Amino acid sequence: MSLIIEDDALAKRMEPAVSGRASSATLADYVALTKPRVMSLVMFTAVVGLAIAPAHPHPLRDGIALLCIAAGAAAAGALNMWYDADIDALMARTAGRPIPGGRIARREALALGVSLAAASVAGLALFVNGLSAVLLAATIAFYVVVYTMWLKRSTPQNIVIGGLAGAVPPLIGWTAATGHIAPEPLALVLVIFLWTPPHFWALSLWRARDYARSGIPMLPVVAGPIETRRRILRYALALAPSGALPWLLGNAGVVYGAFSLAAGAGIAALAFALHRSATDAAAKRLFGWSIIYLFFLFAALLLDSRLGPLLALGAAAR
Repeated sequence: MSLIIEDDALAKRMEPAVSGRASSATLADYVALTKPRVMSLVMFTAVVGLAIAPAHPHPLRDGIALLCIAAGAAAAGALNMWYDADIDALMARTAGRPIPGGRIARREALALGVSLAAASVAGLALFVNGLSAVLLAATIAFYVVVYTMWLKRSTPQNIVIGGLAGAVPPLIGWTAATGHIAPEPLALVLVIFLWTPPHFWALSLWRARDYARSGIPMLPVVAGPIETRRRILRYALALAPSGALPWLLGNAGVVYGAFSLAAGAGIAALAFALHRSATDAAAKRLFGWSIIYLFFLFAALLLDSRLGPLLALGAAAR
């Protein structure tokens, strides 16, 4: 896919990304290279997967596992920015990132990403277990090679298929604690997988010009806003009841089940409002609520996993 540079100012913004030269980098720039907001969400969902696993806590093992998962997420972020530096320079939302901004060279980002990826997978393999290491390696490879290098620039289904990479961390947390795969963490993978399209498509609705200018075939660019809103609603309606799966599988209590259904009804209502109103404000409301939804859903599950046994002991004592 060819990219057309429309003016000299845009060409100058792209020059650092293309040349690979770095001018001045701070610690904050290297942190930004790892996509810390995405990494924090990855870590949180991995913590929940580890916490709800039916295994005795092992502080050293668990700490190493979470450190390696964080390093793996940082590696994926750095490699994504390394490869996407050209299109990042074309988008207002990403033009200030360290590579297109000329503060970090592409080769530095590549070296950092590869080093972190190798260290994170090796750490899990050596100190935790082989299954979690394989899952982390597959997740990094899927995000960088399948999503970043292929899907993102070739199909409007990029977010749908590529979203699987962001859905796996709770499974890695679970396998780090147990050494096996089970239905419970797979239910969490499904929740994040269904959450990803409405979350990112809502963002892309009011960022459509950015995506069009950079040549990324996001759904609003390829299929238009009407079809995008229709698909957002479909995924939101599928997501709404899926949050209750941990309760239905016996991994959470009835309070969590009721909360998950109420939160799911909220995200479905906002998706329906977007479908009807077709405004940027409605898209931004859904985007903002989707972040809150996922955080509180996993926080409620984490709280349930901690309080459930205590409440059961209290009931037995009475």
